[in-house]
Amino acid sequence: MDITSILSADMINFLVVGVFSLLIGLSQRKLYQKEDDSINTFGSDRTFTLIGVLGYILYIIGKGSLLPFLCGGATLTIFLSINYCYKIFKQGYHGITSIVIALITYCLTPIIYEKEMWMGILIVVCILILTEMKSKFIQFTKMMNDEEFINLGKFLIIAGVVLPLLPDIELIAGSGLTPYTIWLATVVISGISYVSYLLKKYVFKDGGIIVTGILGGIYSSTATCIILAKKAKDRKNDADLYVSALFCAITMMYFKFLVLLGIFNNGLMQQYWYLFAIMIVVSTLVAIYFYMKNGKSSHLVTEDESEGEEEKNPLEFKVAILFAILFVAFTLITQYALDFFGDSGLRILSIIVGVTDINPFIINLFQSPHNVSDTLLMLAAFQAIISNNVVKMLYGIFFSGRKITKQLMIGFGIICVINIALVILFL
Repeated sequence: MDITSILSADMINFLVVGVFSLLIGLSQRKLYQKEDDSINTFGSDRTFTLIGVLGYILYIIGKGSLLPFLCGGATLTIFLSINYCYKIFKQGYHGITSIVIALITYCLTPIIYEKEMWMGILIVVCILILTEMKSKFIQFTKMMNDEEFINLGKFLIIAGVVLPLLPDIELIAGSGLTPYTIWLATVVISGISYVSYLLKKYVFKDGGIIVTGILGGIYSSTATCIILAKKAKDRKNDADLYVSALFCAITMMYFKFLVLLGIFNNGLMQQYWYLFAIMIVVSTLVAIYFYMKNGKSSHLVTEDESEGEEEKNPLEFKVAILFAILFVAFTLITQYALDFFGDSGLRILSIIVGVTDINPFIINLFQSPHNVSDTLLMLAAFQAIISNNVVKMLYGIFFSGRKITKQLMIGFGIICVINIALVILFL
C-alpha cells in the first residue's frame, strides 16, 4: 500500500521537515558537548526542530505567497543577530556556524516542496558531515602549508578559467594540435598527479610501503620505482616487500592509462578496456606474490625512509610547462614519423619513447589527432608501455645495487611476456 494513500502530501512533508530538523539539532548538541562548557552556544535539538517547524508553518499559511515565510525569516535573522552580538561582546566567541545552520534549517520546507526530495536529503547530509568533521578539518588545515592553497588556486584558474577560454583551432595543419587540446592534456595529467600527491603527503603520510607504491604509481611510476629500488638496497630481510610495492606502482600505471583512455577517447576505451584490465590483474598478482613471499603483513614507512624523496608538486608551473612542451614535441614527432615512415615509423617511435616520460606520448595517441587505425594506436601505446617497463626494470636493478635483480627480472618478465602476448593476439 502506498503511504500517500494514508497520509497527505502536507503531512508527509511535515514529518520530513521535523525529522530532518531534529537530526540537525542532534548533530549540533553533540558538537556543543565537545566545546568549552563556559561558552553558551546557540540552540539544541529542540531549538532546531522548532525552527524547522516554524519555517513549515509560515510557508504553508502563505498559500503560495512567500511573504509570511520571508517575514518570519527576517525576524529569525534579527534574533540570531542579537544572539551573535551577545556572544561577541560578552563571551568573545565569534563562531557563526550554528546560526548559518539554523537559517538553513528554516529553509528546508520550501526546498522540499519546490525541489526533489533528494536535494533536501543532500543538504541535511552535508550539514551532518561538515558538523562532525570540524576537528578533522582543523587538523588538516594545520598540516597544509600556504603554498598548497596557492597551488590549488592556480589549478582552479588554469582548469576552470584558462582552459575554457582557449581556442580549439589547429596551430599546425594536420597535426591536431590546438591550444585547447594541449592545455587539456596538461590539466588532466596534472590533476590526477596532484590528487595522488595530496593523498600521499597528507592523508597517508604514515602509510605502509605498499600504500607508497600505490599512490606513487599514480603520480609517477618511474620515479616511484627508482625510489623503492634505492630503499630496497639497504634492506636486509624485507626487500621483497619493496619489490611488491614497486609492482603496485606498475599496477597503478596501467590503471591510470585506462582512466586517461576513458577521458580522452571513450570509444577506444570501450573497445580495448579488457587489455588494460588483464594487465592490471597480472601486475596485481605479481605484487601479491612478492608480498606473500616476504611473509610480513605490514611495514610502516619511517621518517628516515621518507626523507630526501619528496616528489615535485605536479601543479608547479615548471612541471606543467615541461609536460606541455613534451606533449607538443611528441605530437609533432609522431606526425613526422607517420608522414615519412608510415605505420612502421610509429611502431619504432613507440619503442624509442619508452626511455622517456611516456605520459605525453600516450595521451597524444589517445586523443587520436593522427589519421591512423585504432589498432595501430593501441599497438603503439602498449609498445611504449612495454619499452618503459623494461627501462624501469633496468633502473630498479641499477639503483638497488643489483640486490633485487632476480625479483625484478621475474616480475617484469611475466608482465612484459603477457603484455606482448596480448599485443600479438588482439592487436
